[in-house]
Amino acid sequence: MSGVIERYHSWIGLPEGRAISLSEGSTPLVHWDSWGHSNIFLKLEGLNPTGSFKDRGMTVAVTNALAEGAKAVICASTGNTAASAAAYAARARIPALVVVPQGRVTKEKTLQALAHGARFLTIEGNFDDALHAVRQSVQSIPWLALVNSVNPWRIRGQETGAYEVVDELGRPPEALVLPVGNAGNISAYAQGFRRYSGILPKMFGIQAAGASPLVQGHDIPNPETLASAIRIGKPASSASAKEAVAQSQGAFLSVSDEDILAAQKELAHGGIFVEPASAAAYAGLLRLRQDNRIAGGNIVVVLTGHGLKDGSTPNAWIDASTRLISAGELGEALHDMIGVAQHVAH
Repeated sequence: MSGVIERYHSWIGLPEGRAISLSEGSTPLVHWDSWGHSNIFLKLEGLNPTGSFKDRGMTVAVTNALAEGAKAVICASTGNTAASAAAYAARARIPALVVVPQGRVTKEKTLQALAHGARFLTIEGNFDDALHAVRQSVQSIPWLALVNSVNPWRIRGQETGAYEVVDELGRPPEALVLPVGNAGNISAYAQGFRRYSGILPKMFGIQAAGASPLVQGHDIPNPETLASAIRIGKPASSASAKEAVAQSQGAFLSVSDEDILAAQKELAHGGIFVEPASAAAYAGLLRLRQDNRIAGGNIVVVLTGHGLKDGSTPNAWIDASTRLISAGELGEALHDMIGVAQHVAH
């Protein structure tokens, strides 16, 4: 299967040459439910090669970096960017340098990046501190390419998510709901809809309550949320994100960590397991429904990362759901479980 560079080459605008690809994109757009006159669709970006939407931009950013003579790539990360950069750098046979805030990246994402050969540097502070340090450092190293979303090629690659939504539905949706951390993805989708269809849906950017600078209207020095992928207090793409929301008559909303966990569980019980940052988008959709702010038509929720990317919640689920029994008790336990299941079904 071809990746996004091959499928949307004329829209992306890269020069001819070797594409660094892992056949990313073409992720499912699942019809989730119908609410009145609205059809709810979920875009499952966690089914990209490294388990997150970052792969759309990374294939383009690394391809361009290689074409321009880069000998290595570097990024600051809360985890998903690190894993994606490491994978695509490995594909390109060049090193990936990753700068992460100390103690703020899940072991799952760290392991994934390390498995692809990333070289880690840990600094004191949060993601915003890491990104600032990286941006300062690359200015004096011409052979090192920065592949965070401040790189315009990352944004161009992430636009392809909007292209796919339009191709699948036949036209843009009436509204798009997605999580917001560094604000690159909401900016990319808005740019993608404008370029590909000329129509901008209402854009709803969802942030965790403890990391919601775009909702509160000011930077947050020490953002806190269990949704590590959006634990960012100073979004690098805030200006373009604000423009997209304002032009589309959408909004930024915040949701609590409790709402995020409840949304994660609701999605999982419907067969879709996402990391907390993705669940924030669905929690935002539920908030919009509660506030009667969902109009008719197609509503797309972008679920940015797979649940296996983040280990902050599953242990609690396992502890609450596991019952230790002896082999001789299995028959009785099965009868009990079947009885409960039948009661729930009715």
